[in-house]
Amino acid sequence: MTDEVDIKENELLSEHPEVLRLLLLDQTTHKNIFWATDSYAELGDGYQWGDPITVEHITGERGDTIQPRSVKSREVQSQRSKDMAEVFTPSWVCNAQNNLADEKWFGRSNVFNHESEDHTWTPTDGKIEFPKGRWKTWRRYVELNVLEVSCGEGPYLVSRYDTVTGEFIPVGKRIGLLDRKLRIVSENASDMEEWLTWAKNAFRATYAFEWQGDSLMLAREAAFRTFIDYYSARFGELPPEKDMNETAEIISWNLWQMDGLRGVVPGSCHLEKEKDLFDPEKPCRGCKDGNIRHHNGSYCLIRDWKCPVRKEKRFVDLIRR
Repeated sequence: MTDEVDIKENELLSEHPEVLRLLLLDQTTHKNIFWATDSYAELGDGYQWGDPITVEHITGERGDTIQPRSVKSREVQSQRSKDMAEVFTPSWVCNAQNNLADEKWFGRSNVFNHESEDHTWTPTDGKIEFPKGRWKTWRRYVELNVLEVSCGEGPYLVSRYDTVTGEFIPVGKRIGLLDRKLRIVSENASDMEEWLTWAKNAFRATYAFEWQGDSLMLAREAAFRTFIDYYSARFGELPPEKDMNETAEIISWNLWQMDGLRGVVPGSCHLEKEKDLFDPEKPCRGCKDGNIRHHNGSYCLIRDWKCPVRKEKRFVDLIRR
């Protein structure tokens, strides 16, 4: 287990090449996720807004291209906040809000930790106790679907580091929603096989979407490394390679690139050619009338893991009118 905040793509390529390929995959388009930002345009071909993020463009001499926000210069942080309203939430705020959600589900406060006035927290001692009765069990908690919208680097889901300060957070103090699920798995799974089964169930129940490709990649990498961190903390070794690959595939489905206002791949809405000589191009209907179900872009797909055939669904179809 490493305590490095910035996960190195060169190391991923060397140690887990299939994982790196999967973490770059967009399951909707069957291509790679793309930059969707001009932050890297000065690097030339392959780094423009619509260019896919490839292994070659983020490894080798370009191995430090994608970095967490906390590592970026203040100038770059400021520009991204201006251009894309990119604002990251400190871990203590994520913790406080996640605690409120758990307080409602468990029916009591301070389930996973105790907050302090100085914006720190102390993890609760011992095994988490679940409410009496047959419905609120540890397995049901692990399988609760959670979603972080416009996730950035995913601080509400995984908390390997504080996205604002860059401070590394050890496993025992992590506060993300996925972190909490994995703590529950580690406390209740009787052996390695059961741990792997339920850890992957936790990942299948954890969703997030993000516009910018570099931020999405950071969130995916953090989620993958979180899988390794908790497994290593429980068993003292790395997970089997096949389980790491399977987890990376789950992540590639559940953390996806999307325009959250339209439900489509960013920038995929387009003008439609018309036969009318005086009106040769018609704008996207959804962009014109504001109806999320009328866009002509590529609607993002997610996977229903509970369906026997693991059916793909459009995310927009899950939104109630």
